[in-house]
Amino acid sequence: MDTTETTGEETTEEVIGRFLASIEAGGMSETGVLSDDVVLDATVPNWRFTVRGADGVGAELARWYADPGSFEDLTRTPVPGGELVTFTLLWRENGVPHAAHQAHVLSLSEGRIDRDQVWCGGRWSASLLAEMAEAGRG
Repeated sequence: MDTTETTGEETTEEVIGRFLASIEAGGMSETGVLSDDVVLDATVPNWRFTVRGADGVGAELARWYADPGSFEDLTRTPVPGGELVTFTLLWRENGVPHAAHQAHVLSLSEGRIDRDQVWCGGRWSASLLAEMAEAGRG
């Protein structure tokens, strides 16, 4: 699929771009890209859960992305009806560096995200990041 395909007034690329900008800004509650009946299907360390509806999904994502951050890496791959997005997000929480590594399969309908199927490796604090860096040197 061409990421310039239009879904309503915005292209798929623009809608998902706004979603990603909201993650970096720590402003998911203001994103405006979720459909009313959006479904979040989340696989997180040792758990899987589903949240339905724009209010619930928006609130959950606002908790995940509460602090402004930056993408250390970001890959966007067009798929039929949306994009596969993978990233490592870096941020500071109460002054402590953190990171998360995630994959999202985002599906759109009528110019809004109607499904976010996400896999998250967890939230990694500075001490865990240092431990992983040390283990990678071996």
